[in-house]
Amino acid sequence: MPARLIINADDFGLTRGINRAIAELHSAGALTSATLMANGLAFDDAIRIAHAQPTLGIGCHIVLTDGIPLSPPETIPTLLGPDRKSFRASLTDFFAAVLIGKVSAAEIEREALAQITRIQQQDISLTHLDTHKHTHILGRVARPLLAVAGRAGIPAIRNPFEPRWSIALGKSRILRRLQVRSLRFLQPRFLALPQIRSGHVITTDGTLGISATGHLNSTTLSAILHAMPSGTWEMVCHPGYNDRDLDAVRTRLRVTRDIERATLLEEFFAAAPQHSHPSLPQIINYRDAAQLAATTT
Repeated sequence: MPARLIINADDFGLTRGINRAIAELHSAGALTSATLMANGLAFDDAIRIAHAQPTLGIGCHIVLTDGIPLSPPETIPTLLGPDRKSFRASLTDFFAAVLIGKVSAAEIEREALAQITRIQQQDISLTHLDTHKHTHILGRVARPLLAVAGRAGIPAIRNPFEPRWSIALGKSRILRRLQVRSLRFLQPRFLALPQIRSGHVITTDGTLGISATGHLNSTTLSAILHAMPSGTWEMVCHPGYNDRDLDAVRTRLRVTRDIERATLLEEFFAAAPQHSHPSLPQIINYRDAAQLAATTT
């Protein structure tokens, strides 16, 4: 199998500057996919861009931590933080609550479906699901999301695990690399979930760039691309503009969004549309991946 790569930008809909970067990168052939935050402050602007660029694959970036839910708070009490209005701000607190059984799978389904439905009601055909901060790395989160994907007709979900060879090239802080590597023991359980094992919901061979988040520059991206083996992979990125709108939201990724935008342009501009650049894999989106999977089964 040749190497195939989905280049996906997270946080579509968070700010107009992020939306603008995604639109520019897709127009330049440097981005194939984006996952939309249904509760993002710039949601309407993102929907406008999605309709204007129908070749951009649109997924749903399910938010279960550090944000405001779409469901009435009284219907999802186990997902809420101390203020009983918003999600837990801390990823560690969310993981701890999930692991000790304090988060309801039914409530995850309810909120995920609310987020998916808001996007689908805008006449957007969703190509896949992923989660803010990769919360579906836990089986107790992935299971209800896969159930919702089946009900909503969504054909794919991100494989939230980064391969060892990519982690080694991430150039991030050693603690970050160790954290990403240590969670890989959960991957067999993820791949064994019924919808994935049966192929009813497809996924990739892994996601590249997780450990490099906040440190993805031209050197790192080039190293990852040249080391990529055969298979279907996703490159996760967070491009944007570090502007006043970004100052108003909670995110640790600020200056790095400008760096990633420039990096993607440098590596992919004018190469991806032809799918023929000798140093690049075949560039696809999740819609293409689902169609390819259907033809091989």
